Amino acid sequence: MMDFLYSFFYGDSVPAYADQFIFLGVFALIFAGYMAWMIGSNDVANAMATSVGSKALTYRKAVLIAAIADFLGAVLAGGTVTDTVRKGIVNSGVFANDPDLLILGMVAAMLSAGVWLHLATNFGLPVSTTHSIVGAIVGFALLIYGFEAVHWGKVGSIVTSWVLSPFGGGLLALLMYMLIRKLILTAADPIRAMRIYGPMLGALTIWMIVLSGIWKGFKKLKVIEGHAWTAGELVLVSAIAAVIGYLILVFLIRRFVREHGRELRGIERIFIILQVITATYVAFSHGANDVANAIGPLAAVLDTMRTGTVATGVPVPLWVLVLGGAGIALGLSLHGFKVMRTVGEKITEITPSRGFAAEISAATVVTLFSKLGMPVSTTHTLVGAVLGVGLVSGTGALNLKIVRNIAFSWVLTLPVAAILCVLFFVILRGVLGI
Repeated sequence: MMDFLYSFFYGDSVPAYADQFIFLGVFALIFAGYMAWMIGSNDVANAMATSVGSKALTYRKAVLIAAIADFLGAVLAGGTVTDTVRKGIVNSGVFANDPDLLILGMVAAMLSAGVWLHLATNFGLPVSTTHSIVGAIVGFALLIYGFEAVHWGKVGSIVTSWVLSPFGGGLLALLMYMLIRKLILTAADPIRAMRIYGPMLGALTIWMIVLSGIWKGFKKLKVIEGHAWTAGELVLVSAIAAVIGYLILVFLIRRFVREHGRELRGIERIFIILQVITATYVAFSHGANDVANAIGPLAAVLDTMRTGTVATGVPVPLWVLVLGGAGIALGLSLHGFKVMRTVGEKITEITPSRGFAAEISAATVVTLFSKLGMPVSTTHTLVGAVLGVGLVSGTGALNLKIVRNIAFSWVLTLPVAAILCVLFFVILRGVLGI
């Protein structure tokens, strides 16, 4: 058994310190899988929450779609290289002479982030997985090297995102749903209005998805990676995508929207399609970009164990991406219903048109903020968007108790993850004698 572990972690060249870290390597694999499981239970569940809440999809169908989309996003478009310390919030150079402490700290960080996500999921509270792992890493960096090891400006930008992300998502969703309601849902002739404005919404949806994919540059899609897009190319590709979306919606509206006076069921069926498309994109994008929260620390541990040095960026083997994607899909399948219920049902009433407004607004804000280099939480943005569509009907349409509990959990994420990481770090260090 030990020979297998030596070969797995170190390959043909087994360093002198192998015995000291072999069990940490095993713990790293277990805790990375655990954290991926919890990411699926909490973060990915947000993507399909409005689709379930609006009855656009059953829970089983939502889980199946989200699990497949997130897994494919992680494996096909997840990064082949990840930063050693997530988001650069801690200077990885401080660990240059202490690779053993980096390994131990990353193991503790994965465990603490997973535990916090587990606790939040049990209470149905959507929290940021990025903030969880960042808080954990800050915790052990403070313990070992003190305040100078942390880039406090980046911590401040994350705290600022607690306000900007939900506010941006909420404001755009509020405006989007008000526009949909005025132009279509409450129009004198909703059927005619849908035939006019519906294809425009389809064009907007496909345009946003294509533009987001180009801007965010999914790292393993070689057609996108490394290509310097000119303004003309960006306009051309986006325009083609918009035209395709327009034509698809013209066809769907002719098929599903019939003349029934002011009957809106046919209209809402179109919004179901648009909502599911945007939700699937959000799930795929999550797998492509946020799987690093689970496998980034694991990749750092594996690389440091093999080389005995600390690198700024470390390679991510395909099997590690598969582990992260599979863990996320499993967590969503087993425990995602709790967070789905909170975001999709308990905050406010969600219809397909409201769900579409929330999903496309959240995806747009995340793409824009990411392109501007601003830290943004998909969870915070989507919850803000759901609040926004609810506010169209007034504060009475919101469950303010649930909103308060969610906001409180967001504030707790960084400090609780940091404290848990310090606790686990001290315990592991004492037990293993490192």
